[in-house]
Amino acid sequence: MRSRLSVIIWIFLIGWSSALRAQSFKTESGNVTFLSKAPMNEFTGKSSKLNGLIDLDKNLLDFYVDLNTLKTGIGLRDSHMRDNYLETKKYPFAEFTGKLESIPIMAVGESRPVVAKGVFKIHGVQKEISVKGTIKMLSANELLLDASFPILLGDFKIEIPSVVFYELAEEQLVTIQANLKK
Repeated sequence: MRSRLSVIIWIFLIGWSSALRAQSFKTESGNVTFLSKAPMNEFTGKSSKLNGLIDLDKNLLDFYVDLNTLKTGIGLRDSHMRDNYLETKKYPFAEFTGKLESIPIMAVGESRPVVAKGVFKIHGVQKEISVKGTIKMLSANELLLDASFPILLGDFKIEIPSVVFYELAEEQLVTIQANLKK
């Protein structure tokens, strides 16, 4: 009787895990933040308009944000960021498309570290990167993703004029947090 119960539980867990993987999780209101730590100035830019998809069945991640929605808290700085550095009229979006190194198996309430490898695109330039983060299963229908990664502005042909070198850091730390639902 005991082994039969174990088999039933095992079949249920395998079926439940397969059902979880057979679904896509999406968000249209995730958060993205960048942190610039320059010698004379530190500031963040934020947007709550991160769109994203995690498809565990296909092992596909795709996230993008309209760079025009980034706000630093100072309107003039926002305008300069969009017009002079990011050139959002020409390159309005930043996007990451990739795959998880391994797909975690989780139960509700558990979180697992993950690593995604893929292509980050901003300012018309694409670069392969690796992103570390965590995925937490909030319910059978909802995941929480937290991740961060550094980028160098020069890698994406975003030039920093010497006049603002002490106010804008070459390295930016990008952080995303998103609740994704089936």
